Amino acid sequence: MIPTPDVQPPCVRKIIHIDMDAFYASVEQRDNPDLRGKPVAVGFGRARGVVAAASYEARAFGVHSAMPSVTALRKCPDLIFTPPRFDVYRRISLQIRDIFARFTPIIEPLALDEAYLDITDQLAANQTATAAAEAIRAAIRSETGLTASAGVSYNKFLAKMASGQRKPDGLFVITPKMGPAFVAALPVHKFHGVGPATAEKMRRLGIETGADLKACAPEFLREHFGKAGGFYFAIARGVDERPVRPDRPRKSIGAENTFLEDVFTFEDARDRIAPIALKVWTACERTRLMGRSVTLKVKYADFQQITRSYTAPDPIASADELLRRSLALLDPLFPSQKGVRLLGVTVSAFEESAPSRQLGFAFAPDES
Repeated sequence: MIPTPDVQPPCVRKIIHIDMDAFYASVEQRDNPDLRGKPVAVGFGRARGVVAAASYEARAFGVHSAMPSVTALRKCPDLIFTPPRFDVYRRISLQIRDIFARFTPIIEPLALDEAYLDITDQLAANQTATAAAEAIRAAIRSETGLTASAGVSYNKFLAKMASGQRKPDGLFVITPKMGPAFVAALPVHKFHGVGPATAEKMRRLGIETGADLKACAPEFLREHFGKAGGFYFAIARGVDERPVRPDRPRKSIGAENTFLEDVFTFEDARDRIAPIALKVWTACERTRLMGRSVTLKVKYADFQQITRSYTAPDPIASADELLRRSLALLDPLFPSQKGVRLLGVTVSAFEESAPSRQLGFAFAPDES
């Protein structure tokens, strides 16, 4: 008899997603006792300013990041605006990254305030991933005075979903046995990677929960959602094979947003593109990557897509400048007979940079 080789069971990965609780606003409340317990927005209280972050006290009024300042003040008249201090946030983020590195070298930052950690092969004898996550959270609290929430699971998607289950200052575990049932019961609008426009499209197709999504054939999902259909098919079954990837060189930084209602005027488009540019600039600040090229992406209601780019001799020096360049590319496209369903901004042609200088969008005099 020819001996058969031992068949090893597939390795169950142990992934932790750490998400700081209202990071920017919590730093401001930590450093300024007068702000503690009060509704705080990091940003500028200008007529056309944008909220970069909101404390939990502000969120109770419906204030959230990327919201126009005027809307935020309407929802919460007592909202306190404080200007962002990205140099401080960046320094604390590096401090937190050092804590992560004590547990694993496999760290994939998503932003200044969150990251994936793969600790599959890094656990000490008899240590669980849950215990490691608790130790990380305890170290963050002890060394920074801030709180973090953690999700523990066997893949990135579920670890990300788990970290939001017991916010703030909580921990949630989704085991392989729990995964499929957890996803089945989850409304699709809460899925990480499913934005408002996609969730609305799913709703029109009769897909409201993970169970509804799981019932869809892969051909159906590809027909309606393109390449993303394969991802939705997998995560509906609690499957996500994406590895945790440590920092890699980036060639561009971009963000885009699909709108629930089409945009027809330049004024409306201008207001919609401001938070997109803010998101891109925040990522440039975090990575210290300053680029010379700006690319505007526009998708119309009939799904025609165009891009417009401009490359300057010098890198973008501020958020105001990024917005001005984006608007200069956007302005010639209006008036338009076709509605715009998506806008995107990308920065590229990076150069070595010093820390950047400015966040606020100076559309109008401060009216806060």
